[in-house]
Amino acid sequence: MKVLLTGANGQLGRCFIDKFPIDWILLATDSQQLDITDNLAVNNFINEHRPDVIVNAAAYTAVDMAEDEQDLAYQVNTIGPKNLAIAAQKYNAKFIHVSTDYVFDGTKNIPYVEEDTTNPINIYGKTKRNGEVAILNNNPSAIIIRTSWVFSEYGNNFVKTMLKLASNKSELSIINDQLGCPTYAGDIANTILTIIMNEFDGGIYHYCGDQSVTWFKFASKIFLITEKLNPITTKKITLKPILTSGYPTKAKRPLYSVLNMNKIEKIAGIKASDWNNALVHVISHIK
Repeated sequence: MKVLLTGANGQLGRCFIDKFPIDWILLATDSQQLDITDNLAVNNFINEHRPDVIVNAAAYTAVDMAEDEQDLAYQVNTIGPKNLAIAAQKYNAKFIHVSTDYVFDGTKNIPYVEEDTTNPINIYGKTKRNGEVAILNNNPSAIIIRTSWVFSEYGNNFVKTMLKLASNKSELSIINDQLGCPTYAGDIANTILTIIMNEFDGGIYHYCGDQSVTWFKFASKIFLITEKLNPITTKKITLKPILTSGYPTKAKRPLYSVLNMNKIEKIAGIKASDWNNALVHVISHIK
């Protein structure tokens, strides 16, 4: 099995490399080795290497910066996936793409299913949704995995941000009215590998953590685990719950972005990410 991975230096990309079967062939690329926004480069690369599967883990994920860098976000999150989807169709490769809970506006109060109407409220979400549409319009057999609140021992994420801030602050104000499901990137990687090894119909699937929490509760769990792992050296930190209105950002965030996983569980028996256990692993690795 030969697999082309884009976004190899990101959280998901690095976890995917860690999990990758040793008897398969991996073509791990970043933007320097393969610019997915360049249609000719994409076609030439895939024509030359002829992968059996293409996994697109590349994305522009700086939610606030995307409001100012709209064209770059559009190129990476919409045009790039479209280029890959078309090339995958042309060269008969299975195509797996990773999307986001931010395609929804967060006005529901029960978990979003794949068929729910999308209505992104920021540029990042809009470019990711446009990418989904472009993929399925050009490659109906493509598989899209929507996930949420991704964290890992790699790259930049909420867990690392909390630990970094706590190193020089004694009190942190954390948003307590946005609800979502933290998801370990290593579990997403395992899900992608399961999809590769099995027959899946093209379309959208939701995959996320097994428990929904607010950012405040997620942060509380982070510091609870940190203290248990390092009871002597861990500095005490006070967390203050605040509303989204008390922490204005350039990009709006959905207040509710919990995803319903029934579809992928029923089809393939794939279980939700056990993010509590994963968090112990991640913090242990970081510390």
